[in-house]
Amino acid sequence: MNNNLNLEIPAEVREFAEKTVEQARKAFDSFVAAAQKATAQSEAAAESMTASAKEVSSKAIGFAEANVKAAFDLAEKLVQAKDPKEILAIQSEYLKSQVASVQEQAKVLGDAVKKAVSSATETK
Repeated sequence: MNNNLNLEIPAEVREFAEKTVEQARKAFDSFVAAAQKATAQSEAAAESMTASAKEVSSKAIGFAEANVKAAFDLAEKLVQAKDPKEILAIQSEYLKSQVASVQEQAKVLGDAVKKAVSSATETK
């Protein structure tokens, strides 16, 4: 029994996947631009919003954008993988990186929310 099976991903499949990821990335970039525009418009309409609340909102959008971009980067790496072993290595690296990133993001957002809440209670 041969344990060294050559399970190379066909070039056509990789090419199709790369195009799909690129189209999805462009759609996401358009979505982010629209979200940023909507955020800017809502900020202009809501002058009473505190600076702390704006900071929390901005951080949350920034983190969401970074996380989705990391997922797109992962997808691009996966479609270029030559075999299942490389796919597993890429996936493992991504998971380690994202766990650390999400932990840091949760800490930063938690601190920003605490700041916003204390700022809101101080102004009452």
